[in-house]
Amino acid sequence: MPVNLLDFDYERLAGYFAGIGEKPFRARQVMRWIHQCGEADFAHMNDLAKDLRAKMDACAVVEPPSLMSESTATDGTRKWLLSVGTGNGIETVFIPETGRGTLCVSSQVGCALECAFCSTGRQGFNRNLSVAEIIGQLWWASKALGRGPGGERVISNVVMMGMGEPLANFDNVVSAMRIMLDDNAYGLSRRRVTLSTSGIVPAIDRLAAELPVALAVSLHAPDDPLRDRLVPINRKYPLKELMAACKRYIKVAPRDFVTFEYVMLDGVNDGVEHARQLIPLVKGVRCKFNLIPFNAFPDSGFQRSSPERIAAFREVLMQAGLMTTTRKTRGDDIDGACGQLAGQVQDRTRRRARRTLEASA
Repeated sequence: MPVNLLDFDYERLAGYFAGIGEKPFRARQVMRWIHQCGEADFAHMNDLAKDLRAKMDACAVVEPPSLMSESTATDGTRKWLLSVGTGNGIETVFIPETGRGTLCVSSQVGCALECAFCSTGRQGFNRNLSVAEIIGQLWWASKALGRGPGGERVISNVVMMGMGEPLANFDNVVSAMRIMLDDNAYGLSRRRVTLSTSGIVPAIDRLAAELPVALAVSLHAPDDPLRDRLVPINRKYPLKELMAACKRYIKVAPRDFVTFEYVMLDGVNDGVEHARQLIPLVKGVRCKFNLIPFNAFPDSGFQRSSPERIAAFREVLMQAGLMTTTRKTRGDDIDGACGQLAGQVQDRTRRRARRTLEASA
């Protein structure tokens, strides 16, 4: 069966060429063709010998996920539903902004962590994505978007904030990020690749040791009882352990702070008393808060905080000297905003069936 070269970072690609009797430098050439040129046809890689192209054609492919559907929001945000086989689809979102373009990439088909306010978690979980399926989202979006007027890449930043918990698919996510950072591929800096996690503490430490990129932590609550309800992984890795891991990570991170993401849920976690509780929680952690107005989805059970409550919450944090921004909602008219990605998941957890039974009981 042919191997998919999108599965290979530089080290693995060099090993592949060594295995078929070729020099390791071929890996650099082929990575440039695949990732910089978006080329999937070996016949067009014209600086490779014809016999090598024929050899690759016989035993390898460049196969990204295929397009199922595409949507464009009124604000220019674009969302693609990409097929990853057996009836499963993942969602990838591009957010254009002045001076930058951010691609939000998925790491799993669904998510097993079941955060209370997240549409992805409601869909259940099927499996981890392969390296090819993760980096294939960037490959596909880069081809779809083309180049800017000066020949520059339209995608300047990647955030691992799509469907799934990236650190629950550690090896494949790290391999995909190595390709994102490789100068022979996309050449992104570590500051421009952000991984968002719900707080799997051992994996945060492992990421710090292997490939520290910009880190965002889905916080959403100032104390363990509330976070246990909103972010169930907190029952395994409570806030004290999470804050300690963040302190350790900052020592090697490309940015000198961690971003704490905080979804604003009306009457749940958005009071000024919650904001005041956050101040001692993050003491000693260089950080920035990103307040995220809740993006509704059917039967979520939550409402978005009012602008006034968000402003009051933000003021408490800023008065305490904590850098705090409010995320502008993008792509919500195509369900492409934070927390809305649902994709198409053949749920192996039977979570949706269980919830339907509970609702009808």
